[in-house]
Amino acid sequence: MASQPMRIGTRGSPLALWQARHFAALARAAIPALATDGALEEHIIATSGDKVQDKRLADIGGKGLFAKEIHEALLDRRIDVAVHSLKDLETELPPGIVLAAVLEREDPRDALILGPGCAAPQAHDPLAALPQGALVGTASVRRQAQLLNRRPDLRVDIIRGNVQTRLGRVAAGDFTCSLLALAGLKRLGMADRAQVVLEAEAMLPAACQGIVGITARSDDTATLELLARIEHKPSRAVADAERALLGALDGSCRTPIGAHAVLLPDGQLRLHGLVARADGSFLRRNMGEAAAADGPRLGRDLAAALKRESPADIFG
Repeated sequence: MASQPMRIGTRGSPLALWQARHFAALARAAIPALATDGALEEHIIATSGDKVQDKRLADIGGKGLFAKEIHEALLDRRIDVAVHSLKDLETELPPGIVLAAVLEREDPRDALILGPGCAAPQAHDPLAALPQGALVGTASVRRQAQLLNRRPDLRVDIIRGNVQTRLGRVAAGDFTCSLLALAGLKRLGMADRAQVVLEAEAMLPAACQGIVGITARSDDTATLELLARIEHKPSRAVADAERALLGALDGSCRTPIGAHAVLLPDGQLRLHGLVARADGSFLRRNMGEAAAADGPRLGRDLAAALKRESPADIFG
């Protein structure tokens, strides 16, 4: 790897570029061979998920659309590693590709972005700022289901695009409010735009929200050994548990699913999981604990419990 640049594949949004450059900075700091000029190359790859902005991901092929072309570039050896928002990476990767490293998790909570027609936020009720019948912009069925479960008066319509686009549409009055991952706002230096931060009790995050994942070819042992040096083991532990739950339930975007794991001081891992109907008429939430090393098994067991306790049509 030292004789030629490590080619880093990434989507082209401001947040994706921040993540790719954050990975590059970590790699330079941890791996002397990559600290020299020209040792890393950034390759921007347009994905199908970026090209279609007026439909939910579930309606155009699922979250794999954010990675399809990047996977192809990796397998074709046009890039050596790829940087992903792990929440957007499918749980079953194509043959020949592995999740080689996980970076330290940023704040996994969701943030409520309020438009001009909203009231002042109230600490005791984070949704009280939204007027009756407010129009919420989100393409996430997970966020939609949890909102409508608590506030069935709300209306929901699709909003997609990068962080700046969504903020602009709320400010322009196209929507009463929207929801964004707090991690993305923080990474872009825009945390002040999060007027209301929703605790996990009120809005369970998506599996692996706030985590950056690095993929590589499974046969590229030299790169895999380098990437192991920047792995953040606590974040890998929670990511593996959350992805196991997601994969056992439904790896697509069609079913509202939430998953959030935390490591406890005694070495245990606590995992919350959620499934719901998109209209909020049903919502089931469960929690389990296990040793951190048993996180994937816990994820699968919790998924099985959620399936048993939920109507079959939710997973149809």
